[in-house]
Order: sequence, then structure tokens, then C-alpha cells
Amino acid sequence: MTPVDPGPARAARPLRDEPWIRVRLAWRRFARRIADRMPKGLYARSLLIVILPMLILQSVVAYVFMERHWRLVTGRLSEALARDIAAIIEVIDTWPQDPDWRKIGGIAERDLGFSVTVLPGSTLPPPMPKPFFSLLDSALSDEIEVRVGRPFWIDTVGNSDLVEIRIVMKTGILRVIARRSQAYASNSHIFLVWMVITSLVLLTIAILFLRNQIRPIQQLADAADSFGKGRSIEEFTPRGAREVRRAGEAFTLMKRRIERQIEQRTAMLAGVSHDLRTVLTRFRLQTALMPPGPDREALETDVDEMQAMLEAYLAFARGEGNEEAVATDMAELLRAIGQDAERAGFEIRQVFDGDPIVVVRPNAIKRLIGNLVGNALRHADVVEVWARHADDWLTVYVDDDGPGVPESERENVFRPFYRLDEARNQDEGGTGLGLAIARDIARGHGGDIELDSSPLGGLRAIVRIPG
Repeated sequence: MTPVDPGPARAARPLRDEPWIRVRLAWRRFARRIADRMPKGLYARSLLIVILPMLILQSVVAYVFMERHWRLVTGRLSEALARDIAAIIEVIDTWPQDPDWRKIGGIAERDLGFSVTVLPGSTLPPPMPKPFFSLLDSALSDEIEVRVGRPFWIDTVGNSDLVEIRIVMKTGILRVIARRSQAYASNSHIFLVWMVITSLVLLTIAILFLRNQIRPIQQLADAADSFGKGRSIEEFTPRGAREVRRAGEAFTLMKRRIERQIEQRTAMLAGVSHDLRTVLTRFRLQTALMPPGPDREALETDVDEMQAMLEAYLAFARGEGNEEAVATDMAELLRAIGQDAERAGFEIRQVFDGDPIVVVRPNAIKRLIGNLVGNALRHADVVEVWARHADDWLTVYVDDDGPGVPESERENVFRPFYRLDEARNQDEGGTGLGLAIARDIARGHGGDIELDSSPLGGLRAIVRIPG
């Protein structure tokens, strides 16, 4: 039996070509663009929550009022005026006892509220230019055309308080001058004025209320930011709504617990440091009493290495957390680091750009940059330090021409006690804590450190700290 050929297989349709998928993706793009253009602050967003519904409501009300009430009232007034004019024309055409139309003019002016005169001739003035938007012009023209049914000419824009109408009759041209209020709802703007005034009052109250509600949140955010950067917090008191006060009280309790923990750790480290230094001092005394020789030199080297390792471990555990942040001249601090390098027999290039005054913990920052510079000098011949203070950020670049660090290992070198012997040969007296201490200090200031390739061919360390 011969198998049946199923024919060419129909190509599978990509899922993204489905109509509902395209609509969904388009909606997501639209929503993302709207979100990107929306204000990011809580105060601005709260104002939008109050203002947008009010504007939408007022727009709808104004449109309904203008479309229904204003047009209806204007149409009824124009209809009444057109009926009165039609009645006057009918009287003039059918009542010959008043050849000069004085009685009819008096009746129209006394009882109907507009003046009437009959002009000789039968030619109307040229048409007036129609206004772009005039509810009175269109409504009155429609009513005269329906009620009177004769050639006419109107002027609704020449005089803001009066309306002139001319209509062709058998005996001449009837000229009617009426008040605009007789055919037009002229007091409708009062509603719009009151609506705008009440909206401004409501918006003022909402702005004042929201400002008082947002201020405690901003104070809490500033206090948390200052505490995270190691700066002192002065006179922070939880206030505002109940939820905001709870958040402020929780922050205050957290701050106290962290400060108490830091104090306990500092006291413990001080005790450990004292005990270990006592032991190392005994070692030094014992080695000093030993006769000179290779054994004594080896023990003294071990004691010095233990002393350096102890200081490094304590510095890493302490984290320079007890130092207060003060206004510091960063240009002078970099010069001091350069002088220390010169005294050690090295030379580094340094440049500072911008305002040199930055609020930081000076000893900690000096240790941070000193660790980066010392690490670079240990593995390179040329070291450059370039710093810039702009846009409330302090950025420090430390470049060298050394062997560098592979990109896959640039994050690992910040781990405590991590050694990268193949790339940087950190066996030479290092403890594996220099970069860990530097990152800890940078993050304690609210910043961070990144590693990248240097224009000099080696490693570039980038320090960013808010200032």
C-alpha cells in the first residue's frame, strides 16, 4: 500500500506574530513610556493623584455644561428673540395704520427690549466674517432662518454688548438692535469662574496637607541615608501619620541596636587586641634575650608578620566605624598619600578636579585610597591617581601598568583572605584583606569600588562615594 503524501508542512507561526501578543507588547511599551515620563517623587505623585481626578471631573462637568446647559439656554433665548422679530415683521406687513412704524418701534422697545427701525432699500450689507467658534452666531442664524424665513444679515461680533440683525421685508429692511444677553447665556462664565476658584482652594489645601505628610518621610529617608554614610544624625524625631511614625520609631530602634553592637564589638576588639599584643610583646622580649643568629632573625620576622596580620585583621573587623564624617580637603589628602609613597621610595602621579571639600571620614578614606595605591605599587611601576568631585559624587581612579586581574576574578578579589597568586602574586607579605577593607570603607560611606582595565595596561580601581 502506497503511503499518502501529507503535502508540504505549514511553517509554524511565531508566537510573537499572534495579534493578541502584538497588542500586549504594544500596551507594555506604551505603559513603559508613560511610566518613564511620570514623576519619581512621592510628593509629585501624590499631587497627581489629587489633581488628575479633579481635572478630569471638571473637564467632564465643563463639557457637559457647555454642551447641554449653555447650548440649550442660548438656543431657547435665540428662539424667543427670533419669534419676537417674526411677530414684529408680521405686524409691520399687516398693519398699515402706522406708516412711520413709531408705535411698533415703541412697543418693541418697551415690551420686547430691543429697538426696531425700517431702512429704505432692499440690499443687505456684505456678509460678515464668521467667527471660528460662536454659539450665538450659529444658534441665532438657525432660529431666524426657521422662524422668519427671509433673507437676513447679522453681526454678533461688531459690538460685544449688542447684536444687530437686518431682515429684508416688503417695505424695506428691518433693522433690529438687541442686547446680547437676550439671545445668549452671557452669565455662564460665572459657573466656570466659581469652579476654577474652588479648585484652586482645594488644590492649595491638598498641597499644604501633602507637604506636611511627605516631610516626615523625607526626614526619615535623610536620616537613614546619613546613618548609612556614617554621618551624625541630629534631632531626628518620628512624626507624621501613624504608619510613618512607626517606621521612624523602628529606624530609631534599629540605629540604637546597631550602635550598641558596634560599641560591643569595639570593646571586644580592644580587649582582644590588648591580649594579643601582650603575647607578642613577650615574644619580642624572648627573642631579644636570644643570642644573635638565624633562629632569632626568623622568629623576629614571624613576630613582625604576626603583628602586621593582627593589625590588618583588627582594622577589617573594626571597619573604621567610630570615626565621624567631617568636611575634608580631598586634594590635600591625596597629596599626603603621595608624600607617604615618596618617603617609601615610590612616585605616583595625582590630579584632582572640582571642589576639594567632601564630607567623609578622613582616616578611613585615607586608608581606602592608601590600600589601593599600595596594592598598585606592589605590582606595577607606574601608578596614577585621578579624582573628581562633581554632581554630588566623589570619584577616584587608581590606574597602574601591572599585570592586571582577569575579568572573571575581579569580584572575587574583594573577598576577605582571597589570594590571587597567579595574577598579582599577593604572597609577598599580604594578608588578603586590603581590597576587602577598601570596599568595606567605601560601602560604609554609601559608595562602592569597581575594578576595570586601565588605560595604562594594568588594573583600574574606581571608587565612587556620595559627597
